[in-house]
Amino acid sequence: MLSAHRTPEQTVAFVREAAAAGTKVFICGAGGAAHLAGAVAAQTIRPVIGVPIASSSLQGMDALLSTVMMPPGMPVATVAVGGAENAGLLAAQMIAVSDAALAQRVQAEREARRQKVLEADAEVRARHP
Repeated sequence: MLSAHRTPEQTVAFVREAAAAGTKVFICGAGGAAHLAGAVAAQTIRPVIGVPIASSSLQGMDALLSTVMMPPGMPVATVAVGGAENAGLLAAQMIAVSDAALAQRVQAEREARRQKVLEADAEVRARHP
């Protein structure tokens, strides 16, 4: 696990090596100052998704604001506090733009989630007509 503040040189090396190896999207989780996503974005033109983590008494609001408030020219897509699942899905959607097989898997996942909601709704309606 790397830190933008405690291991800056290793973070830079990791990002550059990962991009050179073909990483298409970076997902960065961080709490408190939540500088990791910005530090990664500064080292690559690949998309970066920030996941604020509720690791302080502010329950992730500090991390959310630190992640979302990037300077012009240094975009970081930001999901909800603790939104790692959505970060993964967003990364898959980004990659699926140029990967038809992945696009089909993303669509199937979306449909499965839709069906789950419909089934839960049907159960509730059956219990409370």
